[in-house]
Amino acid sequence: MNLSKYQTIGLLTATMLVGSVGINGCTDLDDKVFGSLSSTNASQGSIKLDPTATLQGAYQALYVIANSQGRTYALQEHSSDEMMGPTRGTDWDDFGVWRKLHQHTWDSQHVEVLNAWNDMNTGAFRSSQAVFAAGTNAQLVAQAKFLRGFFTSYVVDLFGRTPVRQVTDAADANPQVLSRKAASDFVIGDLRAAFATLPAYTKATANVASKEAAATMLAKMYLNRAVYNQSPASPAGPYTFAKSDMDSAVYFCNQVIANTAFSLTTKGKYFDNFHWDNDQRSNELIFTIQNTSTAQPGSVQNRYFMTEHYNQYIGAWNGFTTLADFYNSFEATDERRSAQPSDLTPLTGLTAGFQVGQQYGAPAKGTTALVPLKDRSGNPLVFTPEVNIGLANEVQGIRVIKYLPNPLTFNNPTNDYILLRYADVLLMKAEAVLRGGTDSQGQTAAAIVNNLRATRGASVLATVDLPAVLAERGRELYWEGWRRSDEIRFGTFLNPVDQRPSKSPDTAVLFPFPQQAIDSNPNLQPQNTGY
Repeated sequence: MNLSKYQTIGLLTATMLVGSVGINGCTDLDDKVFGSLSSTNASQGSIKLDPTATLQGAYQALYVIANSQGRTYALQEHSSDEMMGPTRGTDWDDFGVWRKLHQHTWDSQHVEVLNAWNDMNTGAFRSSQAVFAAGTNAQLVAQAKFLRGFFTSYVVDLFGRTPVRQVTDAADANPQVLSRKAASDFVIGDLRAAFATLPAYTKATANVASKEAAATMLAKMYLNRAVYNQSPASPAGPYTFAKSDMDSAVYFCNQVIANTAFSLTTKGKYFDNFHWDNDQRSNELIFTIQNTSTAQPGSVQNRYFMTEHYNQYIGAWNGFTTLADFYNSFEATDERRSAQPSDLTPLTGLTAGFQVGQQYGAPAKGTTALVPLKDRSGNPLVFTPEVNIGLANEVQGIRVIKYLPNPLTFNNPTNDYILLRYADVLLMKAEAVLRGGTDSQGQTAAAIVNNLRATRGASVLATVDLPAVLAERGRELYWEGWRRSDEIRFGTFLNPVDQRPSKSPDTAVLFPFPQQAIDSNPNLQPQNTGY
């Protein structure tokens, strides 16, 4: 049964605490309390909610971000300038699901819009249950508030107005709906409360909320605050970035940078961040979903299956591609564009990063030479930059491998899934400085960006301005689930791209409320403008 968020809430007797928190200054970390519910009263049906188990249920709600090529991930990537899902014959048509995302023609019936809505609201609700069930346990409360802030930030970003339930509401009452501005202030309040209480990050606990994870999310919220505070009448901007918000973004980025556990992977090791042993190889992983040889709750398998050809080593699904213009934005020396990891390519023929041209398979037994692959018609398997989103053949489109498949265990991948990463923090700081933020450390945006580029094997930029930062965010963070939000903030999201030849309407910067959610909760009316 596919229940909407509000049908689901109607079955539960726990209620959500919510308030609109005003935040001023970057170091005032007082948390306002708008209500309380003890763990004795927080229950599902007549069963008391166990604090630890309830919190674990909130963490488990993260898993859908990783283990599906659709849902929230698809909304953030397919709608951007770095991914598309071409139909290949009858494969990957799916009633135009992927095509509509890339071409900005979705509506309130779109299945992935509904899935993302349900996923993120369910995560926020489970987190609220965990806040209540935790009672006076400050550490459990802080973790639950971080998770509630994390999930709710996605609802704010994707949909704008956000449903909430007051602590005094009846269980079957329709949830109230906060404005986008009020909802983003509430997220900031949760994250600031978590930041004030959570322990510092350690590499052994990257899959648990930490002070640095909260700081990273706060930097994102302040960087996007101009977008979230924008009038509903003009959601696409232009946006006005307040200096106080940029100062706060810089401040919280510096809280992460101050932890010496973090550092960029060394030159030539970019893909160690996504290796099947990335928890050991990388010092960039701020917040992850842990995958092990015995459990893969946030499996990354779909990230390479969704793009690789049937005849390649892993025998995948032959689906999604990047755009040629995006691929061409990389210098040839940039290791993020392509690499041949010594424990992957010689064994499988697979390369990391972007795959274009002739593709290869594993060497024949007793040899070391990679074998040129053929497509299903017996022709050379040559990936071409050109692709038609509505009518593509099996070789069209540049493919991408970001998470490396272990040649021995690619069906049970142990790569930890990355939700927050250190390089993102560095680029957020550079952007905030360019937008007027003051850095107490005195770093310039040019120094930050060029240090990152040098580490990745790219040339020094003579000028680092806002367009350069957006381009660098694309090269560093491609296919990690942030591109739509970045493009909106920089004002490029609506621009024409390959297979989307016309400028999109301003209303496309928000997704519609799913019709099923509106039917369940009349407080969601009016629908987002333009749908």
